[in-house]
Amino acid sequence: MGDSALASTPGFAEWSFSAEAGAVRTARTLVRDTLREWGLGAVTDVTVLLVSELVTNSLRHATGPIGVRMYPRAGHVLQVEVSDPLPDPPRERAAAIDDEGGRGLQLVAMASRRWGTRHGNNGKTVWFELSLPRRDPGEDT
Repeated sequence: MGDSALASTPGFAEWSFSAEAGAVRTARTLVRDTLREWGLGAVTDVTVLLVSELVTNSLRHATGPIGVRMYPRAGHVLQVEVSDPLPDPPRERAAAIDDEGGRGLQLVAMASRRWGTRHGNNGKTVWFELSLPRRDPGEDT
């Protein structure tokens, strides 16, 4: 698969995935492992779920690379971004009770602190923020 870690330093990670079937699984693994390394276990499950939903959405519609970037901001917010080459923003839709899909953006909206989209030169980015637990002074990171 054409996946690669573009950058992974303490407090910043960015990956690019080919738009193929294994991208979601690989993204989940990399996000989980990175958050564990950063000591952010409290937000790992929700971050993995939301990244999985957004990468799946990109995979369904995009043919080009899918990017994932995450980094803590201001010490108390985790910023997560999923990019793809499609210019159109994703649309929230009301899924019927028996629909198998269509709830990804609803999950993002309910589970995140804030979320949104922005347009770039090469497509769009869907981002979300999660609140990080406050650490006591002197606590290991």
